[in-house]
Amino acid sequence: MALIDRILWQIEVHLDRDLDLAELSDRCAVSPYHMSRAFRQSTGLSIMAYVRARRLSVAARTLAGGAEGVIGVALDAGYASHEAFTRAFAARFGVLPSTVRSAGSITDLNLMEPLKMDKKLIVDVAPPEIRTRPAFRVVGPSLRCTFEDNAGILGLWQSFETTTANVESSAPDVAYGVCADADGAGSFRYLAGLAAEARVDGLDAVDLPAARYAVFTHDGHISDLPRTVYTIWNRSLPDHGLDPAGTPDFEVYDRRFDPRTGRGPVEIWIPVMADAA
Repeated sequence: MALIDRILWQIEVHLDRDLDLAELSDRCAVSPYHMSRAFRQSTGLSIMAYVRARRLSVAARTLAGGAEGVIGVALDAGYASHEAFTRAFAARFGVLPSTVRSAGSITDLNLMEPLKMDKKLIVDVAPPEIRTRPAFRVVGPSLRCTFEDNAGILGLWQSFETTTANVESSAPDVAYGVCADADGAGSFRYLAGLAAEARVDGLDAVDLPAARYAVFTHDGHISDLPRTVYTIWNRSLPDHGLDPAGTPDFEVYDRRFDPRTGRGPVEIWIPVMADAA
C-alpha cells in the first residue's frame, strides 16, 4: 500500500479519537517529516489541517441529521468547549453549527470528503543509488511556494541564466533546484542556483550539510517530473525502507539535460538517515 493510502486509512479509522503526528507516523512506519512531506506533496494540505476539516465535516453531517445538542458534537469532534467548536465551524463553513442543526441541511457547505490517492500519479521509478556528499552551498534566486501553488518555480528557471550570471561556480554547467525550509503549513522555499562558495548580493543561498542521499533518476520529459517526485515520496522511499533525514533535498540538472527541449536525465537527491541500505 502506498504511503498516502496508509496515512488516509489511519486518519479515517481513528478520526473519532485523539490523533497526533507522532502516533500517526508510528502507525505508518515512517518519520513525522517523511509522512508530513509526502502528505503535503500529495494533497497541498498539512495533515492536521485535513484532520480538522474532516472532523468538522463529520460534525456538520451529524448536526444536520438532528443531533440533540451542539456540545456533544463538539466533544466528539475533539473540541473542549462549545465556543471553540463554534469558532472553528464558522471559520470553516461560514455558518454557525446551530444554524446547520436548525436547517437540517448541508447542501451549501463545502465539506471535506475523504481523500483518495490519485493512482495516475504513480509511475515506474528505478531503485535509487545511495551516495554520500560533502557539505556545499547553492546560490541563486528563490521563492516561497507550496506543493499546491508552485507555478512561480517555472519563472525562476526561465530567468536562470540572467539571474545567476554573477555566481562564480566551479561547475557552471550543473544547476540545482533545492527544496528547503518546509513548514507544517505546507510551504517551502525553492531555490534555482549553482554550487558556489561565495554569496552574491541580491541572491539567496542554501547551505546543505554533508549527508547520505538516495539518488533517483527521472528520464522522461521535465513536465513529468512532478509524477516522479510524487512516486518517490509516496512509494519508492517506503518500499526501499528509506527514511528522509529532513534536511534540504534537491534536483540536479547537468549537461545531460537539455533545457531547450525539456528532455534528459534529472537526478533527485533525497537525504536519508545514516542507516539507509
